[in-house]
Amino acid sequence: MPAIAEHLNHFTESVIREMTRVANRYDAINLSQGFPDADPPPSVLEAGIEAMKHGPHQYAVTWGAPGFRQALVEKQRQWMGLDLDSDEHVVVTCGSTEAMMVAMMTVCNPGDKVIIFSPFYENYGADTILSGAEPIYVPLEPPDFNFDPSLLRKAFEQKPKALVLCNPANPSGKVFSLEELTLIADLAREFDTFVITDEVYEHIVYSPHRHHYMAALPGMFERTISCSSLSKTYNMTGWRLGYIIAPPEIISGARKVHDFLTVGAAAPLQEAATVALKLPHSYYDEIQQSYTRKRDLFLSYLDRAGLDYTRPQGAYYVMVDCSGFEAEDDVAFCRWLAKEIGVAAVPGSSFFHQPVNHLIRLHFARDDDILRAAGERLQRL
Repeated sequence: MPAIAEHLNHFTESVIREMTRVANRYDAINLSQGFPDADPPPSVLEAGIEAMKHGPHQYAVTWGAPGFRQALVEKQRQWMGLDLDSDEHVVVTCGSTEAMMVAMMTVCNPGDKVIIFSPFYENYGADTILSGAEPIYVPLEPPDFNFDPSLLRKAFEQKPKALVLCNPANPSGKVFSLEELTLIADLAREFDTFVITDEVYEHIVYSPHRHHYMAALPGMFERTISCSSLSKTYNMTGWRLGYIIAPPEIISGARKVHDFLTVGAAAPLQEAATVALKLPHSYYDEIQQSYTRKRDLFLSYLDRAGLDYTRPQGAYYVMVDCSGFEAEDDVAFCRWLAKEIGVAAVPGSSFFHQPVNHLIRLHFARDDDILRAAGERLQRL
């Protein structure tokens, strides 16, 4: 039997999904895989029921149903401050996971280099390798997860084709400041590099921090491929509705890649999710308030347990220092934590290129009662 592709040897299966299986094995509270307990808004659920009853049930336009794309650009115009066109600037994908893969395959040739900040969401390294490109990792140093501008410049001097930017960042909870984004943008223009953004947590940002869109910075729309999804904003991770926003010449290529990867996202779900995209501004205020409350509730339990952590600026993850425990490494600690304490986390080493083995990631997108129960269990530490 012939061997499978060699590039598969350069990354593992998802550690995040593996920790969900560990949680299930030990009946632990799952704070590993980051999906929320909440359902989509009631009006969206009603629209979903109607779409299931009355359709559409056949293929939508491969790059997105017209009504969904129009609702999307109307919403994003308000937030991004850009004059977007639903026919020229959008591809609808099967979640932001596909959006990132499509973006990478659209701009990268085999042998190209791609800058990735470390720690990083585990898909980015795999996306780069599957595209035939070579990752260049630039460290975000814990506990503050800031980067060294001189190291970033050295990475750009290797003439990368693209830089991947997750903002707000998973797993660190970092929100890149306007000054940091401007520095990245200046280097991208200087070295003629694309910026591929993952902005799925764009509406989960904690005061006084603010989310700034890379594509909205001066001279950056032309070289930015903005990827996001409806998953986290509207509590619909299982609906798998993502999108790319980019200039027409990039969108033209992305449509080809997307068409041959998945054909298109689910037509009835696009119909229903159009309602989500038309929700009032107050909905996004409520998201921010809700997650701020959840963050503060969960961090209060970490404080009581005497755990060191980095206070999240955005997203719904917290990186916790486990170096004070007599575990062999973070992987062993996470397995012990699930089995003996009853709380499942993700070992931080799965997010780092550099040898970091003293951090774990917990998420707090759970119901308050579950966060309290997890918090009480953590007191046993």
